[in-house]
Amino acid sequence: MKSASKSRGSKVGQRARAGRLGLAVAVGWVIAGGLIAVSASGQAPVGLGTAASFAVLAGTTVTNTGPSTIAGSVGVYPGTAITGFPPGQVTSGAIHSADAVAQQAQTDLTTAYLDAAARTPAASVTSDLGGQTLDPGVYKAASGMGLTGTVTLDGQGDPNAVFIFQAGSTLTTASSSSVTLTGGAQACDVFWVVGSSATLGTNSSFVGTVLALTSATVQTGATVAGRVLARNGEVSLDDNTFTQPTCTAASPSPSAATGGTATTATPNTGALTGSNVGEAIWLGALGIILFVIGLGWAAMARVRSEISGQPRPRRGYR
Repeated sequence: MKSASKSRGSKVGQRARAGRLGLAVAVGWVIAGGLIAVSASGQAPVGLGTAASFAVLAGTTVTNTGPSTIAGSVGVYPGTAITGFPPGQVTSGAIHSADAVAQQAQTDLTTAYLDAAARTPAASVTSDLGGQTLDPGVYKAASGMGLTGTVTLDGQGDPNAVFIFQAGSTLTTASSSSVTLTGGAQACDVFWVVGSSATLGTNSSFVGTVLALTSATVQTGATVAGRVLARNGEVSLDDNTFTQPTCTAASPSPSAATGGTATTATPNTGALTGSNVGEAIWLGALGIILFVIGLGWAAMARVRSEISGQPRPRRGYR
């Protein structure tokens, strides 16, 4: 009898352990599904609205010295002064001085600024970004943010990789400094939200969209693959070149050398791809199902354990 009792106890213990194992596996699937969903989503681009068509936008005035070349519109609102064009040239877009277009762009800039400033989770960075290679994400400096030398932004093969930099006060790049993109990172998905004013140093090479609360100064010879947008103050230019940060997420296409037909690149909206969403949903649903099964299995094992642990009633003699 003792051996039979031990056998039953052993089987119950095995069921209980199996139940706990099933529960652990289910919880693991739930966590894995959640992590994959988060990984699939990442950071969405900062929506610029109508401000996206502007290379330079100011609150009070735009001034230019020398033969700057601007690809994109130049505007100011509520101020009216835009000086230095010519010799500066707007090669695409138009000049908007205190008109309805500039007003709407400033409204959209405010929305974009507040969005970028509120993005989380933010990794703390040192006051100088020089010499670092950064992955996609949000980076924050409590006060001023600077750049001496080169900072490399690595998209890790993702054409939708987004980089957001949050400077608590100023953004200052040194002379001849540069922002370099690698791993598929694109200029239109790089955003710099500045708590006061930005200064881009002489002959520096800058990438991304500056969203400055107050003002911005682009010093002599600096080039910008992106935009310099200031909410409340002035934007000052000096012999600069602005190029438009057009982003595309190109689908793989056969090589022309093999006679294949290339596919058309599609605009990068920052939205989740169908495959990533589907994977996350399926894994999440599977995790929930396994979680429920694991709970049921564990509950049944406990009930059986309790029942088997009770002594059987003895039969009496009449």
